Amino acid sequence: MAPDCAVEGGIEAPVDTSGLRGTLTPDAPLAKLVWFKSGGNADWLFEPADLDDLKNFLSRLDGTLPVMALGLGSNMIVRDGGVPGVVIKLGKPFAKVETHDDHTVTCGGGAHGILVASSARDAGIAGLEFMRGIPGTVGGFVRMNGGAYGREVSDVLIDCEVVMPDGQLITLPAADLQYTYRHSALPDGAVVVAARFQGEPGDPEAIGEKMDEIAEARENSQPLRTKTGGSTFKNPPGKKAWELVDAAGCRGLKMGGAQVSEKHTNFLLNVNNATSADIEGLGEEVKRRVYEHSGVELEWEIQRVGRP
Repeated sequence: MAPDCAVEGGIEAPVDTSGLRGTLTPDAPLAKLVWFKSGGNADWLFEPADLDDLKNFLSRLDGTLPVMALGLGSNMIVRDGGVPGVVIKLGKPFAKVETHDDHTVTCGGGAHGILVASSARDAGIAGLEFMRGIPGTVGGFVRMNGGAYGREVSDVLIDCEVVMPDGQLITLPAADLQYTYRHSALPDGAVVVAARFQGEPGDPEAIGEKMDEIAEARENSQPLRTKTGGSTFKNPPGKKAWELVDAAGCRGLKMGGAQVSEKHTNFLLNVNNATSADIEGLGEEVKRRVYEHSGVELEWEIQRVGRP
């Protein structure tokens, strides 16, 4: 009998696939899955059918290969040499959002920020409007303490469910993640499959107006209809990264097919079939110029993963 798990390409899988129900793809292109539309392939891409399928797969791997979860790929540079090990892509089975009478919201790790905010609005739950402005999935912004417009995930997260690299499902309270600015203590290889957020009572119309304001602000200030990766550098304490980049004369700066956005200088763009090396190299050149001009060492906010 053929295995239950679809293994494309006829290459021997890293684990026994019998009983697995998701899709396991070798040498899987990732450029189409990330906003920059650049970068190499994953050694393996696994798209689990559901939570049990993911737990089963990871338990069989048992830490033998590196594991990386991939959301919308909105804040990530996948390097041109590709990603070693296994990339986990959570699909529709992990994208559900449920609201509750105690003004909490339970979300799958693959749910989009805009769906979380919209579901909360419809239920009269305020406090999660900022997620309208985060271009990503719950799993990604729980890991990175995603934030926008004055709030961040650490302000509202109650706890999250995580599948560890050995396949064990655990629940982590927000305090265990030791959140700092755009960073958490979530272990490498752990996959966020669900999260609970605490909101507060609110008027759906007022919540909707606030979400519309956030959407309009993003539209007016950010290059949304481009191949980009979101905010490139963290804001240093008391400063704005875009102002430092602009003051260093980097607005519109190019390297290969990559360019610093002229609309918002904390965004890098793929304007002409840029390689990931072009994009990352441009970011490093911006960092160098900013340090030379102002003495501030910018830190990457975008994740950079894989082999050069």
